[in-house]
Amino acid sequence: ITSLDGKLLRANGFYGLSSEQFLGLSGLIGFVLAVFVGEFLVISNQPANKILGFCLIAALVGTLTPSLLLNHKIDSRAVALQRELPDVLDLLTVSVEAGLGFDGALVKLAEKMKGEMVDEFTRMLHEVRIGVSRSEALRSLAARCNVQDVTLFTSSLIQADQLGVSIAKVLRIQSSDMRERRRQRAEESAMKAPIKMLFPLVFFIFPALFIVLLGPAALKVFELLAGR
Repeated sequence: ITSLDGKLLRANGFYGLSSEQFLGLSGLIGFVLAVFVGEFLVISNQPANKILGFCLIAALVGTLTPSLLLNHKIDSRAVALQRELPDVLDLLTVSVEAGLGFDGALVKLAEKMKGEMVDEFTRMLHEVRIGVSRSEALRSLAARCNVQDVTLFTSSLIQADQLGVSIAKVLRIQSSDMRERRRQRAEESAMKAPIKMLFPLVFFIFPALFIVLLGPAALKVFELLAGR
């Protein structure tokens, strides 16, 4: 359950379910799906071994489906956090350099922007307001996000806070670094695009193209050979 708790934390929850409720839901879906498939096969007069096999498969699929959806939500959220972080840091940097404190910059961020990363910083601000130290709140934020860029950023802020370094300077450096990281990831994705397009081109587009271009010629040749 500890591993599941971590997944639910990184996904920012799954319909408000606790880990025990999530496991219960997975088992319930597997059971219901197995019963449904079993009843359908019994009505269809299928042999017992076939009914048992399909029921086991249905139970497995139903049990694993919530976990697959949870993993998909974690991956989607990680991509969103990574994409939003540079823009969030830009606004924080401008706010701090304009004279606001870091907490004030977080308030301004919550007012001006929306998104997964903004929600995490807003949650961090609430934790600080109820008495949690800024370092501990930043560590909790990094644990919830579980994204390398966020972890690097929070580590830099914690170190700056401990050493007395200007937060505005750290934010400026981190903002520039995160924008550069985002640009590099975009270039990497662009370089992978031709490889990803190769499969649909070879198996779907090229055959259809050959049929359209060579089909009439093939029919003419066939007619000529048949005429002989």
